[in-house]
Amino acid sequence: MNTTIKFTLALMLMLSSQAFFAQKIVTSDKQQQIINQKTEKDAKKASDEYHAKLNDEQAKLKKEQKRVEKEKKQVEKHQKDLKNSEKDLANNKKKVAKLESENQKMNSKLGSLSDEESQKQQLKIKKNELEIQKLKVKQIDQQKALDKAQAQI
Repeated sequence: MNTTIKFTLALMLMLSSQAFFAQKIVTSDKQQQIINQKTEKDAKKASDEYHAKLNDEQAKLKKEQKRVEKEKKQVEKHQKDLKNSEKDLANNKKKVAKLESENQKMNSKLGSLSDEESQKQQLKIKKNELEIQKLKVKQIDQQKALDKAQAQI
């Protein structure tokens, strides 16, 4: 019984000692080099993956930038078309007003002219009226183009 008490006491001392619980890792230089190489490989792999992700993001951003630039150019083109349509419409209205005023002047002078001059003036008036009709048709087309340009913006 004395030996069992001694054995139990020795076992308890051994179990309670820090050396039993602590694990000591002893590595050789070769093992340390292998671990370092593996760590470097893992770091390089992670770095390469990160760079690949960055490159993908850069490519996406470049595509998006090109798309935005293209849309910007289209908007600028539409704005330019809109301004041109407005100018054309204003010029057309001026031409119509000018021709109408010329016709009125000629109509007022018709009574005081000779028959031959009167017929020439009436011919001019008819030509002006025809031109006015053409310009009005053109004006309608220009208004449609202007409306279309405004709708696109």
